Amino acid sequence: MRVGEQSTDPIDQVLGEVPMPAPLTPEDVRLAVRAVVVHTAEEWPTGPLCRNDGASYPCRLHRWGRRVLEAHGLNERQIEALIRHGNPFVHVPFPFTATGPSRQPAARVVPQGVRPTVAGRPVTPPVTAPRWPRAS
Repeated sequence: MRVGEQSTDPIDQVLGEVPMPAPLTPEDVRLAVRAVVVHTAEEWPTGPLCRNDGASYPCRLHRWGRRVLEAHGLNERQIEALIRHGNPFVHVPFPFTATGPSRQPAARVVPQGVRPTVAGRPVTPPVTAPRWPRAS
């Protein structure tokens, strides 16, 4: 099935497309990788079918996974490489950039006794939960 074609699969006609998550999360990307790898094409005399559920290829989950990975920044070649790799648990960095995982700025170390400020106002450190000793 090509982009823009209407699926003839009864499940697709009843349920429609799987909705895209509003803000993409790392969990969405992990699930999308699984969807495109597990729901890949298998050739049959009647044409390609989803290897996992026997629906016409690409099935709803495969299409959803591709849309999520494309929204995440992967191109067609990278998605095909994931499918060829065959590991549904392969790690795709979040956030994804074409040159690799984005670098987070290093944490600022504040010397002891000095209170950090933002625009001249003191910053209150975040409250952390107490760490209880583990039971042996």
